[in-house]
Amino acid sequence: MNSTYKSGFISIIGRPNVGKSTFLNRVIGQKIAIMSDKPQTTRNKVQGVYTKEDAQMIFIDTPGIHKPKHKLGDFMMKVAVNTLREVDLVLFMVNAEEGYGRGDEFIIEKLKGTQTPVFLVMNKIDRVHPDQLMELIDQYKDLYPFSEIIPISALEGNNVERLLDQIEENLPEGPQYYPADQVTDHPERFIVSELIREKVLHLTREEVPHSIAVVIDKMERREDKDIINVMATIVVERDSQKGIVIGKRGALLKEIGQRARHDIENLLGSQVFLELWVKVQKDWRNKASNLRDFGFREDEY
Repeated sequence: MNSTYKSGFISIIGRPNVGKSTFLNRVIGQKIAIMSDKPQTTRNKVQGVYTKEDAQMIFIDTPGIHKPKHKLGDFMMKVAVNTLREVDLVLFMVNAEEGYGRGDEFIIEKLKGTQTPVFLVMNKIDRVHPDQLMELIDQYKDLYPFSEIIPISALEGNNVERLLDQIEENLPEGPQYYPADQVTDHPERFIVSELIREKVLHLTREEVPHSIAVVIDKMERREDKDIINVMATIVVERDSQKGIVIGKRGALLKEIGQRARHDIENLLGSQVFLELWVKVQKDWRNKASNLRDFGFREDEY
C-alpha cells in the first residue's frame, strides 16, 4: 500500500450533453447525477465521492457550458466557470462523435485564465473510427497545453480505469475528506428531487423542456412502518405544460411517480410512498426569488 494518501477536487466541464453525468455515475457506481439526452440537465454542482484505499477523488459535475437565455442559464454558467478556480484538476470532456465546436472554443478561452492542470477527456470513442479520433486529438492538441489527453467511453467503461489512475497520479497529498462509504455530499432530498425531475424529462421528451423544477415539500419516515413518505411538487411555467405532465386522466403523472419511486427506494433502501403535485409558476427561470426558493443559490458558489 502507498504510504501517502492523495485527495483532491476534480471539476468535469464541457458542452451540454457530452456525457459528464454518465461518467460520474460510472465512477461512483450508482446514480447521483441525472441523465438525459437533452442539454442542460445538470443545474447545480453535483459532487460525487470516489474513495480508494490510498486516494479520494471528489468529482464536481457542472452544468453544460452554453450561452445563457434566462437567469437560470446565467446561474448555471457561473456555477460551471467558478469551479475552475476551486479545484485541483479539471477534466474538459468533449464528444468525439460531434467533434470540435464553437462551444469548445468558448470553454478553452475560459481555461486560459486558470493555472489548474487540465485533462482533455475524449468521450464516446465507441462511436467513432480510430482514424477520426486521432485527427480530432491532433486538432485539440494545438488549441491548449493539456496535461493529458485520454479517450474514453463513459457508457461502455472503456479506458475509465486508466483515466482514474492518471487523475490519482496528478492529485496532491491530502486528507480523506469524506467517509469511505459516502458517495455524494448532497442531502438525500436533493437527490430525490433530481430523480423525479429526470423521470419528467424522460417521459415528456421535447414537449416540456427545461422549464421544470421539483420541490420536496415533505420527506419523513413513518414511525409505525419502514416506509418513507415523500411529497413533492413539480413546477412548470405554463398551464399547457401542466396538462402534459399530468397526462390523460393522470396517466403520465402516475408513470412519473412509479419510475421515480423505484429509483428513490434504491437510493434510500426503504419502501417509499410518493405523492406528486403539479403547479404552474409563470416564467420562474427568470425570477430571482423563484430560483432561490427552488434551490439555485448564487451565494453558495
